[in-house]
Amino acid sequence: MKRSISSSVLKKKADRIDSKSPDAPNANDLVQTEEGSDVVAAAALKPRMGGSGSAWKAGALSEAQTELNARRATIADDIMHGRHELQLSPDQISDEIGSDRRVDWKDQDAFGSLQESIEKNGQDTPIQVWPTDPSWRPDPLNPESVTNVSFLLITGRRRHAIATRLGRPVRAILADPDTRGAADDKFEMLFMRFRENEERENLGAFERLLSIGEMFERYEFAGGGKKVTAVSFADRIGVHESLISRGKAVYKAREEILHTCKNVYDMSYRDLEQALTNLTQAQQTPNKKPTQPQKLVVTRALGSRRLSVASQNGKLSVSAAGMNLDKPALEGLSDVIAAYLQEHGSKE
Repeated sequence: MKRSISSSVLKKKADRIDSKSPDAPNANDLVQTEEGSDVVAAAALKPRMGGSGSAWKAGALSEAQTELNARRATIADDIMHGRHELQLSPDQISDEIGSDRRVDWKDQDAFGSLQESIEKNGQDTPIQVWPTDPSWRPDPLNPESVTNVSFLLITGRRRHAIATRLGRPVRAILADPDTRGAADDKFEMLFMRFRENEERENLGAFERLLSIGEMFERYEFAGGGKKVTAVSFADRIGVHESLISRGKAVYKAREEILHTCKNVYDMSYRDLEQALTNLTQAQQTPNKKPTQPQKLVVTRALGSRRLSVASQNGKLSVSAAGMNLDKPALEGLSDVIAAYLQEHGSKE
């Protein structure tokens, strides 16, 4: 037979349990039991702070930490593959290959216009860089922290120069990682520079051929002396093969072209071909030796001997074999010659 526990008993029991533990159930948590039993329903108990509640919190923190680590790993991978921008100080970036533009590119109107735009509206396109150390990887705990990391400039020299002038950070992404640290990485840097300039703003004939020639020389050097054909290299960089030989010639004669040609950056391909032809002809024409003055010789018979008097290049010489003259005789002869020259003078 079941019976209900009286409310007074329940209250006393609840007070007794409350006095023992702050986590004990209250009177409302007690339910009817079999006779002689004081069991509390487990389903009606509140969680203890040091029990399942703490486990739930630990699980939530672990899950949040896992999610944070995954997000950091994604950012690090995106940085390495050029999908996540970095904010760099211009001083962190060095330029090993230089520009393939005209030497006065910072003085051109296009550079001034770009500076005004960036100063007013900000940098719209990130530059491309590589870490100086090919083995560098972002910090797993803070992948965007690159304060003490140095980088090499690949593309975006004008934007980098403007950021330097304005004293602003520069937006940057890492260039193609597949060729970073390769044996021929300098050629890859030159090629990426050429490709961006081809896509963004057409290079002049001299700038374009100069860049092609520089790339060819580097590519050939990296090949260890292996012969590189114009056709294969043209296919490698995506230009017509006729530009390869002209690019090689312009790069080789760049100093002579700059020295002898006015407005070289405004010259057409045909103008440059003519300039190269003129330089080649000048180099092939041998230098003529200056004409030596003709030697004049007059001879006179002295018995069985012969006197020879010669004049060449302002020099007078007297020769007579078998003549042994003492000093007074030589002085007398010298007086005669001197008197004659004094009277007749020099004939030029």
